[in-house]
Amino acid sequence: MRLILGNCNYSSWSLRAWLVARRARVAFEEYRIPLYRADSGAALRAHCPARKVPVLEDGSLRVWDSLAIAEYLAERVPGLWPQAAPRRAAARSLCAEMHAGFPALRAELPMNCRRRPAPVEVSAACRADVDRVVELWDARLRERGPWLFGEWSIADAFFAPVALRLHTYAVTVRDTVEPYVVRQLGDPLVEEWRERAADEPEIIPGAERPAALAH
Repeated sequence: MRLILGNCNYSSWSLRAWLVARRARVAFEEYRIPLYRADSGAALRAHCPARKVPVLEDGSLRVWDSLAIAEYLAERVPGLWPQAAPRRAAARSLCAEMHAGFPALRAELPMNCRRRPAPVEVSAACRADVDRVVELWDARLRERGPWLFGEWSIADAFFAPVALRLHTYAVTVRDTVEPYVVRQLGDPLVEEWRERAADEPEIIPGAERPAALAH
């Protein structure tokens, strides 16, 4: 198998698929395509008609979209979703909401692993998105922990970039979910991804948000 990825520093969807693939412990090669360059579109088109990452190539099969990749790997490797059907359904619901929602959070707090943690000005819509994420986390962690469904699952992969964003932009969250952010940041695979991001030379100006001015 081969996993086509974007920039480690900026591509949150690449991180999600990569985390699932690494946790699945399947053998795969990586191929990185730097995004938002003049040649990015042609490079992406060679692997995916949608011209997006991530893409998982398994022989002649191409699976694109991080959620589809996660489901494909979960069919091959047991244990990536919670075992009990009700909890598995809940985990899928969280992933689907993350996959389709939180537009203000995505736009105003772009993933930038190299950024020095500092707050930025955000809209009421972004704050509402953050509050919804915290609400989801809090409900799951109060029930079980230390991951969202006790043991690590695909749901944690889907929220890892959000934990990175909250750290990067110094967003204040409830005490009940702060340990989860710390756990995500301390995960060895997330640390490895951040180390790779630190070594990347590319800069995408639209994802470089300046810190808010002090009042």
